[in-house]
Amino acid sequence: MCVSPIKNIVLSSIALLCFGSFFSCESVQELPQKPNVILLVVDDQGYGDIGRLGNTVLKTPNIDALYDESARFTQYHVSPTCAPTRAALMTGHHSNRAGVWHTVNGRSLLLERETTIAQVFKENGYATGIFGKWHLGDNYPFRPQDKGFEEVLVHGGGGVEQTMDYWDNDYFDDTYTNNGKLEKFKGFCTDIWFDNAKKYMEENKKNNKPFFCYLSTNAAHTPYFVANKYSDPYEDNENVPNAAFYGLIANVDENIGKLVAYLKEIDLMDNTILIFTTDNGTSAGAKIEQGGDRLDGFTDKGYNAGMRGIKASMYEGGHRVPLFIHWKDGGITTGTDINELTAHYDIAPTLIDLCGLNVKEDLKFDGKSLKPLIDGKNEEFKDRVVITNSQRIEVPKPWRRTAFMKGDWRLINGTELYDLSTDPEQRTNVADQFPEKVTAFKVEYDSWWNEIAPSYKDEPYIIVGNPTDNPTTLHGHDWHTTAVASPWHQRHIRQGYLDNGYWLVKVAESGSYNVKLRRWPVETHLPLNGIAPVRPTLAGTTVRESVKSKALSIKNARIKVQDQEQRTLVDPNAEFVEFTVALKAGESQLQTWFTLDNEKELGAYYVTVEKLME
Repeated sequence: MCVSPIKNIVLSSIALLCFGSFFSCESVQELPQKPNVILLVVDDQGYGDIGRLGNTVLKTPNIDALYDESARFTQYHVSPTCAPTRAALMTGHHSNRAGVWHTVNGRSLLLERETTIAQVFKENGYATGIFGKWHLGDNYPFRPQDKGFEEVLVHGGGGVEQTMDYWDNDYFDDTYTNNGKLEKFKGFCTDIWFDNAKKYMEENKKNNKPFFCYLSTNAAHTPYFVANKYSDPYEDNENVPNAAFYGLIANVDENIGKLVAYLKEIDLMDNTILIFTTDNGTSAGAKIEQGGDRLDGFTDKGYNAGMRGIKASMYEGGHRVPLFIHWKDGGITTGTDINELTAHYDIAPTLIDLCGLNVKEDLKFDGKSLKPLIDGKNEEFKDRVVITNSQRIEVPKPWRRTAFMKGDWRLINGTELYDLSTDPEQRTNVADQFPEKVTAFKVEYDSWWNEIAPSYKDEPYIIVGNPTDNPTTLHGHDWHTTAVASPWHQRHIRQGYLDNGYWLVKVAESGSYNVKLRRWPVETHLPLNGIAPVRPTLAGTTVRESVKSKALSIKNARIKVQDQEQRTLVDPNAEFVEFTVALKAGESQLQTWFTLDNEKELGAYYVTVEKLME
């Protein structure tokens, strides 16, 4: 497989200029015509959730067609959960270095110092757009529009129905954030992401401007809501763990087919780099055998491509996912398997290499370009090490739910050793048979950990008082808390989740600030002691009614920020309770309390902070 002669000369020059164990490049030769880029990331679809990869039940004809005409990376690994993978995709850094090692609790916020691939594309004259899921922060300076995206159409948080998403969204006729403003859209969520992405592509074609399009679906993440016509073909099949999950993927596949046909129709397909991948192992395409660990066991229902574990697991099924790259004008059109170890943090340097982008001299990556592998050169990858982990705590710990990968070897949690060449299902721990390998791998891991660990001290501060996000709403989803998880889902708000935590905030400017504490989001207009109506089922779909709400008898409220603490009695019939505080510029923690009439306490799930005009 090769690229066209002119591009081959240019890209080879780029590779010589730019690559080492870290990637940096100050200036590169311009390509004759910049390719467009579509980075398509499907949520929670595993390696085995594709027809061409062995699933005989799930029909994915359009993904299969892309597979047939792409470079296919058979040992491509991501983080075991979604936000960390997205941080690595966007930055070219290991998710731990980027500050994202959880999906909630303030640890899904991309560190302010991180440069995204969208920013690099924008600096190189590309249009940049995101459609669907971001999940790296909903406040300044973490929002997609703060990190290089000019066109933004997204839902809130890590998925529809989560705490910062618009209240009662259910995948159909929902309200999303469109370039900073809430807007209601007609139709199904995945269709909306694809349809608006296509309009964006056509507009940039008219303007003769190359584009970077991050098309990031919330499907097939929970809730498994989809029209019955997509899920019905998989009902009543004893080997299908979740028919609606398959239905969501079937709809994604249909949209991919429409996208490819549209790109051909408007003459954009040939010079567009189309990347298909997913963010972690399957969430519902495989069911773990009875008596096995919920995440880490062996499949007894569904299909998991012969792998152990599912989403969030440190075994292969948690983090080995599909990656297909197609680019006709770049010569990437023939189905070819590439078997070297690769990872999510390779995507950013790969795109920089393929597109011939200029990057700042101090911009370095943990990943490296995959172009040499596409060109059949694998020398740089022979002894490669890839490390992935699922931390999901406030501060990462060594070897916590970790997979150390080198060749066919997998060292899990520093104690279990597997040889995939003879044991692809990871059933037999051979650590006792190969103690020298365990020792050598631990030395390599320790070196990596010691290099990356200092970055854990960098904190993700939400900036309040910034003119581009004033007022800003803080969500309980982003509490820093010792609990397993903060109230990250709207069902927690309905049920009156009794927990608390603090937000890390940075005050942009000294001055007076108004702080409003709410139990319900502003769009509901519900009083503090109110009960949210049940969201009903939706005919012709798998949408089911929401959980019922619980009333909370709140009698007083308290706030603590910087060196100030204020409290007040609450009017339970009011939508919010408010405080005015004089804040100094700088970093702080902000915490709130609602005290109930039974003396139990919880934090305010929604807090609006606004700098007042002087």
